[in-house]
Amino acid sequence: MRRRASFAALVMPAFAILILPLGAFAQPSRPDQSKTQPAASAPDLSGVWSARGLSAEIYAKGDPLMTPWAKAQYELAKPSFGPKAVLLSETNDPVYKCFPPGVPRIYFHPFPLQIVQIPGQVILMYEYDHTVRHVFTDGRKHPEDAEPTWLGHSIGQWEGETLVVDTVGFKDKTWIDRLGHAHSDQLHTIERLHRTAANNMQIDVTIEDPKAYTQPFSVTFNMRFEPKWDTAEMYCIDTLNFEKFEAGGRPPKQ
Repeated sequence: MRRRASFAALVMPAFAILILPLGAFAQPSRPDQSKTQPAASAPDLSGVWSARGLSAEIYAKGDPLMTPWAKAQYELAKPSFGPKAVLLSETNDPVYKCFPPGVPRIYFHPFPLQIVQIPGQVILMYEYDHTVRHVFTDGRKHPEDAEPTWLGHSIGQWEGETLVVDTVGFKDKTWIDRLGHAHSDQLHTIERLHRTAANNMQIDVTIEDPKAYTQPFSVTFNMRFEPKWDTAEMYCIDTLNFEKFEAGGRPPKQ
């Protein structure tokens, strides 16, 4: 058994979920995955990883330098964390409406991450809201006319011991962190995942968004390998009673 993260900071009420019809968006061309094999030298990152602290709420070189557009968005934000924190009843944080957290926001929530490596792709399965990302390592490019999505379109390649994940094509409806920093649909992230020790992994995320920030900036997350852990089922829809817990009541049933 593993310890569960506090509901006070992590759960949200649920709203209706819209389901798009299959085939609603054009799919990018895909290489023949039957002929694609993982590189012989690719390190094994598979397994369950847990977050090691949340010091990443402070960026490596201070707060990102915002454009006037981003500053205006930041002023409108009412986060439940940081120097601008408000009560949960007052927040306009998108995740408290059950919207997906996006990237790199997903890493700011201290839930486990499971990595699965198969020919042609690496699958990142976050326990938080059962979020799944597919990182294509089969040599494909980003589609030129991709419909923006919550998690973007990710392609990856191995650089020595490091998995480099390049992601574009984001909706502009999420924050990049829990402090209220916004982003536009020009957001471009590069994640570098590598083991720093047998049971430790470092994830360095570089964030570029010329509409929102005057220069790229980065944030680092540290993860611990948990060979005896499984990821649990966690959906925003299951936490309808979280406000009672926040007010001092009993936590919702799991």
